[in-house]
Formats: sequence, C-alpha cells, structure tokens
Amino acid sequence: MNMKSFWLVCSLLATMLTTAIAQDNGDQLIGLWEPSNGKARVKIEKIGSKYYGKIVWLREPNDPQTQQPKVDKNNPDESMRSVPLKGYRMLKDFVFKNGEWTDGTIYDPESGSTYSCVITVKDENTLDIRGYVGVKALGRTDVWKRVKLK
Repeated sequence: MNMKSFWLVCSLLATMLTTAIAQDNGDQLIGLWEPSNGKARVKIEKIGSKYYGKIVWLREPNDPQTQQPKVDKNNPDESMRSVPLKGYRMLKDFVFKNGEWTDGTIYDPESGSTYSCVITVKDENTLDIRGYVGVKALGRTDVWKRVKLK
C-alpha cells in the first residue's frame, strides 16, 4: 500500500468512527421523558435515522365527563378527534446534527397546534424542548426530565 492509499484509508476510518460516535450521541435522546407539567410521559425512539416520541402514560388517562380514554379533541382535523391520546405520536421526524435534534415537529394536544421544534440536551436526564413558529428565537422552551424505570 502506498502512502496516499494509507492516508485515504485512515481518513475513511476516521470518518466512519466520527459518524458512529455522532449516531451514539444522537441516541441519548432515546428513553422515557416527562414534560414539566407532569401530565404525560413520552417515549422517544429511533425509527430508521429519525427520532419520534409518543405518549405512553397520562396522569389522567380518562375524560372526567365520559370516563372513556382521553382523545385528541382539539385536533384541527376532525377525523383525528376520536384518536386516543395515549399512543399518539407527538414528536415527529427529528434528525440529530450538530449536537441537537432538529427538523422535527411537536404537537400540543391541549391547543391542537403543531410547531417546529428543536431539542437539546442539558444533561443526561434533562432536555430543552423548544417549540416555535417561523423563528426559533420567538418560541417557548419546556424542560423535560428523564423518567427512571424501576
């Protein structure tokens, strides 16, 4: 192997290692998280190369009036208003790049609104979830805590 080939192989291996490390860092988002209001728990998982989160627990799982499971009653799409909130995918299409998860959306079932969103890690048990319309600087950040499984 000549010197040029050697450096090409070294460069290729370094790129592969950097990519593997970056993917591992992206996977630190995977787990069970609780928004600051404590009303729900969201399981974040990786599907393909993107990250998604669905509601897996509700503090009040049933509607107090009907005693039936809570549904997405505020969804602007009438056909979605009978869909149960438990199991609802509220975080969609996040991609890990430059130390944060971007290009995704977050759905707020209380308002029926979907927002652009960016997720950053404060520490291994704390996320900053920033939802916004248009300009990230004009959004709102919520702090989510990792739920430890017993």
